[in-house]
Amino acid sequence: MANKILIVEDDKFLRELITKKLDKEGYETSQAVDGEEGLEKVKKEKPALVLLDLILPGIDGFEVLSKIKEDPALSRIPVIILSNLGQKEDVERGLKLGAIDYLIKAHFTPGEIIEKVRTNLK
Repeated sequence: MANKILIVEDDKFLRELITKKLDKEGYETSQAVDGEEGLEKVKKEKPALVLLDLILPGIDGFEVLSKIKEDPALSRIPVIILSNLGQKEDVERGLKLGAIDYLIKAHFTPGEIIEKVRTNLK
């Protein structure tokens, strides 16, 4: 789907907030609340972009990201990490694993997150 965004986020409030904003911008959204579901949906839906939290129940976001990137059918799907983990090594690890951007939740408003999505889908 050319404009489908998959949001993998266990925080219901944030997930719904971002979903609402993306829907309003005309994107189609899909949601997953944990790593397993996120991975399943990436495989099934092949979204245009994935917004991925790192601290998730079950398998964490790093694991999800590396599984996406090592699967030839999925590896071209851009992934933006959206996390509370702000340590330099976390950021570097995420980018090294293949994320196109790393957003620290506390530093970005939902509006800015949508802006990043838009920029990366151009």
